[in-house]
Amino acid sequence: MTLTQQIITIGLCILGTMTTHFLPFIIFSENRKTPEFIQYIGKYLPSAVFGMLIIYCLRNVDVLHGTHGLPEAVSILITTLLHIWKRNMFLSIAAGTISYMLLLHFL
Repeated sequence: MTLTQQIITIGLCILGTMTTHFLPFIIFSENRKTPEFIQYIGKYLPSAVFGMLIIYCLRNVDVLHGTHGLPEAVSILITTLLHIWKRNMFLSIAAGTISYMLLLHFL
């Protein structure tokens, strides 16, 4: 890519990112009530996304070979218990990821 193409690409990425960040504030101003459908999506979509991520991450786990899914199960348990206890998503995900990587390395 030439320098001009790189600058245009970066500019378009910035424009796309800024649009997705500011568009909801423009569409749903303080003066108007947020539609029920949007409130419903905001309430249930995060849980659905995490459910799909769990299914995606566990799709190749073979409980009949290797470590029998032990690193995955322990990491999910650590993530879940830590999140229930501390209610801190960053801490929960970081601890689960670190425990998974350590279990993979040492098991």
